[in-house]
Amino acid sequence: MTGLDSWYGYMKSHDRAALWDLLHPDAVFESPVVHTPQRGRDITFKYLSSAEKVLGGPGFTYVGEWKSANGAVLEFKNVIDGIEINGVDIITFDSEGRITHFKVMVRPLKAINMLHRLMAEQLAAQS
Repeated sequence: MTGLDSWYGYMKSHDRAALWDLLHPDAVFESPVVHTPQRGRDITFKYLSSAEKVLGGPGFTYVGEWKSANGAVLEFKNVIDGIEINGVDIITFDSEGRITHFKVMVRPLKAINMLHRLMAEQLAAQS
């Protein structure tokens, strides 16, 4: 099983333990609304598990996939509160299939603004 297969498995199962195991201890997360990269498994786990709760509902779907030797770009879409969200997950894996870098980019601006608010609420609930 590749790292990408494991990511898709997590998105279907919502198994937080599987997500934790998928992350490299030095994983880096880059958010569309936070200026600085978030470094380390703990904070990356917090962001990705929160994003899965906010974005990963029944309407979430990946609509495109581009792979390289050690990563993938996955285009996604969803509609939340009537706002269409379009974005990409840019994921890099190590040789063992663990996520070392995860960058999210989202459009349009009203979707980013809504996600910023919803993610802040979800992250605060986890604290």
